[in-house]
Amino acid sequence: MTTSTISVEGDEPTEAVEPLSVPEVAQLSRRVLDRVGTVVVEMDTPLRIALAALLAGGHVLFEDVPGLGKTLAARSLASALGLEFRRLQCTPDLLPADITGSYIYDPADADFSFRPGPVFTGLLLADEINRTAPKTQSALLEAMAERQVTVEGTTFVLPRPFHVMATSNPVEYEGTYPLPEAQLDRFMVRLGVGYPSRVAEADVLTRRLARRSEDVTVDAVVDPATVLRMQAGVEAVTVNPDIVAYCVAVAASTRRHPGVEVGASPRGSLALLLVARALAVLQGRDFVLPEDVKEIAVAALAHRITLNPQTWASGLQAADVVATQLDQVPGPTTVYR
Repeated sequence: MTTSTISVEGDEPTEAVEPLSVPEVAQLSRRVLDRVGTVVVEMDTPLRIALAALLAGGHVLFEDVPGLGKTLAARSLASALGLEFRRLQCTPDLLPADITGSYIYDPADADFSFRPGPVFTGLLLADEINRTAPKTQSALLEAMAERQVTVEGTTFVLPRPFHVMATSNPVEYEGTYPLPEAQLDRFMVRLGVGYPSRVAEADVLTRRLARRSEDVTVDAVVDPATVLRMQAGVEAVTVNPDIVAYCVAVAASTRRHPGVEVGASPRGSLALLLVARALAVLQGRDFVLPEDVKEIAVAALAHRITLNPQTWASGLQAADVVATQLDQVPGPTTVYR
């Protein structure tokens, strides 16, 4: 069987885009975060890292207990970026075709036509991704890695930009399927939200009373074409070789930890570098500091580490391992401007 590659209607052009400058990317990013902050309360750091991961071309996994606003954050970020947003509610009976789409028989033409699934969008939210079976989870692997899906021998190119945000509930185990390492590795960062402070929680309630409705709206700050130019602007930033070596050293150190069975892969060190670069650009810098790497290290590496049974039983978390290694790996000695 031969494999063909086609695009569905609405795909973004694949030619090169003109990159925005670092100050332009930083200014637009601040406007995006400020706009999202009008509806999402006390989530500044996770949102900033999530935006950095998107600008670095990656996907984001929010892993935390229900009711903390993860879905609202994803929807608001998509709206502020001007991306088409679709939410996929993951359930045990969800099938791969429910994500990718399938061929449907059309009696009028006496032929089969492809009906795209929800993956054909700008930002796909896979809500409670650990509630669906591994076979269905794997349907996202090709989309996340190559921005395309293959159905019955035909490859369909996804729109640009395309990103996945997923949520996972870490405290409920009945009826769930833990994400395999290969699936986790496709997420550039894994973020926790945490409970808000009492003041912030009261602010959430007060805002809801003031709206007199469950509905919240976030106006677009940019459009998909501008997002591509922002991403190109991030890609245009060069990184000092000392920072590259530091990212490799931090990731490699997780492989030598006595409590780790499988350490972070080279994809982990690459994610560490790319998100650190995007964080620098968000702050208006065209150079990366070691502090950028340290800030993103847990989010970029912890979900790529498999602890051995003894370490897991002791209560030590992968995030603790990354934090420990950050203290032990010497940073670059270069003086940055």
